Amino acid sequence: MAIKVGILLFLVCSTLIPIGRGLAETVVDVTKFGAKPNGKVDSSMEMIRAWNKACKSPGPSAKLLIPRGKFRTGEVIFQGPCTANKRVTVEIQGTLIADTDLSVYTSDYWISFEHVDNVVVTGGGTINGRGQATWKYAAGDTIQNAPLLPVSMLFQSVRHSAVHHLNFVNSMGFHMKVTDSSGINVSHLHITAPKNSPNTDGIHISETTHINITDSVIKTGDDCVSIGDGNTNVIVSKIKCGPGHGISIGSIGKRADEKSVKGVRVSDCTLTGTTNGARIKTYRASPKLQVSNIIFENLILKNVKRPIIIDQDYNSKNRIQPSNVKIRDVHFRNIRGTTSSKNAVTLTCSKSNPCEGIEFANIDIAPTPKVRGLLPVSCVNAKPIFKGKVKPARCRC
Repeated sequence: MAIKVGILLFLVCSTLIPIGRGLAETVVDVTKFGAKPNGKVDSSMEMIRAWNKACKSPGPSAKLLIPRGKFRTGEVIFQGPCTANKRVTVEIQGTLIADTDLSVYTSDYWISFEHVDNVVVTGGGTINGRGQATWKYAAGDTIQNAPLLPVSMLFQSVRHSAVHHLNFVNSMGFHMKVTDSSGINVSHLHITAPKNSPNTDGIHISETTHINITDSVIKTGDDCVSIGDGNTNVIVSKIKCGPGHGISIGSIGKRADEKSVKGVRVSDCTLTGTTNGARIKTYRASPKLQVSNIIFENLILKNVKRPIIIDQDYNSKNRIQPSNVKIRDVHFRNIRGTTSSKNAVTLTCSKSNPCEGIEFANIDIAPTPKVRGLLPVSCVNAKPIFKGKVKPARCRC
């Protein structure tokens, strides 16, 4: 009798949909587990229970369905590993709304996918962090050493997975973070937050290999894409960025346990009204690290304050010890557009570890009408190689 009851409960809470050749995809609807689409009742545990059913269900694939409606949650952990070789699709059709009571978050994330392979998060829905209620608690000049506000969506120790066709709005902290992962594809996201919202990076990655971030619109108060330490083989392409702080590698070298960055290509992006364009930033008094094999190419700039910048003095209170991050083999190619600053291109490299192998090829940056002329490329502890047309004028090193 107990076996029959168990089978009945499984059929009530999930549906088997044929997918060909006798196989079936298990569809688990979160509302069948009690999640309420009214935006008022907390549905955190219901989401987790539904995930566990999809993750551990039989068959080669499963779908966690979050249907239309507004679902309010606090911290939610979608944890693996799932059934061997299973593909799990999380289809968000509705809107997830964050609980703005920071006491319900035990860590610095809101929705987390951990130790899971072959997960796809999609559906056209919206992840609304409601950050406007919590940004006043962000660390800054008025609040020192405050904890990080929760990231809207975290991928941690995730393999061979994807996120696409979603909308992120007003995250409390970063909109999305990928860390300690590999084989990740991120595409067709629309990410928005006010230009004065603190630490609302669009996508931040760290200690990740083989990640593609493409075909997305990112408008935030911080970096559109920030590439932290420990990353290798990163592709960022076809991003419409702005407002925000641009597309950055760094900051690198703040902590003693950081790792080097190697193999980053940023291409075919448009930056509009950003404070920076292509940027690399490192701290002084850093551990010995490298940032190498970097390409910024085919970028269009529209009223960007600092189009190209290497800053090895970034946010550093230590003015004695130079940065120990070695920046080498960096290429800026086919970058054109307008700038709102006379200092369009600035290379401030480390005195103890000068930049090496910095290439400029076919750079055409013009001042906006309010700017009267551009200063030459500023070169500190760097001897760049110039090829083709380079505007502003080349530095004399």
